[in-house]
Amino acid sequence: MAAVRNRGGCTNNERIDQTLAASGLVVAGIMLRRAPQHPYPAQVADVNYVTRWLKTHARDFNADARLLGGVGTSSGGHTIMLSALRPNDPRYGALPLPGAGDVDATLAYTLLGWPVLDSYARYLYAKENNRAQLVESTEAYFLTEETMKEGNPQLVLERGEQAALPPVLIVQGTNDDNVPLSIPRKFVETYRAAGGAVEIEWFPDMPHGFGSKPGAEADRALEFMKAFVARQLNGSQTAAREQGSRRSAQDSISG
Repeated sequence: MAAVRNRGGCTNNERIDQTLAASGLVVAGIMLRRAPQHPYPAQVADVNYVTRWLKTHARDFNADARLLGGVGTSSGGHTIMLSALRPNDPRYGALPLPGAGDVDATLAYTLLGWPVLDSYARYLYAKENNRAQLVESTEAYFLTEETMKEGNPQLVLERGEQAALPPVLIVQGTNDDNVPLSIPRKFVETYRAAGGAVEIEWFPDMPHGFGSKPGAEADRALEFMKAFVARQLNGSQTAAREQGSRRSAQDSISG
């Protein structure tokens, strides 16, 4: 599992990462290039690269490359979801990985905590509510409003782009003053309409970032994350066994 976020460092989601690791997952915390030195799409390219790297080296960690998922919070949720939707985008896959062969950047599932799934809508919200820091950080990363719309998970779906649609879990507090609740609501509706499977769990009165800090609701959020991952892994393993059985039957018949 790859864990990312936009600002801060690879230890910001330490509590989430350690809890998931304690459940038996291999978790890698990723340090990404950051704006203003490295604007979009640098971060998404980093996620694409690390996804391919982890798949290539999965056996080194006694892991299964086919079951690699991603977890991102806040702007990290934007980054990992955009990479998941566009795993074969040549801009995102521009960083070479020697020895990777045909390994791609698809993800088996994504876990998103209080994510920024419509960067342009969040930018307009920040301007309307005099959130200068959010405005400045968004402009520093995207540079232009057109880029905010282009590198935008919500608008990727609305434009009808050919997108990968891995199963998604969204964890969202209802007292979030960083992300208006209309953004995750709309994303869920659009993702399902596009044929994707998405779950959203609402946490009453919880603020932005609540799941990364100690507390009863954070603990409950972590339990939802662990249960979601378990369902994805169990489903993938069942599908693999069924596929193996079909192959055995075909081999027997052809023999």
